[in-house]
Amino acid sequence: MFPNIALAAGTLTANAEAFRDRAMLVIVQPLIGMMFALALVMFLFGVMRFVATSDKSSEDANKGRQHMLWGIIGMFVMAAVFGIMRLILRTLGMDT
Repeated sequence: MFPNIALAAGTLTANAEAFRDRAMLVIVQPLIGMMFALALVMFLFGVMRFVATSDKSSEDANKGRQHMLWGIIGMFVMAAVFGIMRLILRTLGMDT
């Protein structure tokens, strides 16, 4: 009786790990990529706005500069979080 319980617990753990891996692959990784792309678009929008309005209005140039700054901050934060996540996963031996 007890070996069957142990086998069931092992199967449950394997199923939970498979679900976690699948969720990371299907949901989390594309979401991170989409957010990084959004930050890049925001940065490029700021560059275009800054270049197009740099000599006309200082207010529009400042808005463009702020878009560039927040785009860079967003990309940096996402890259840092991704690196920290990989470090934790490798430390725990869960990196595949």
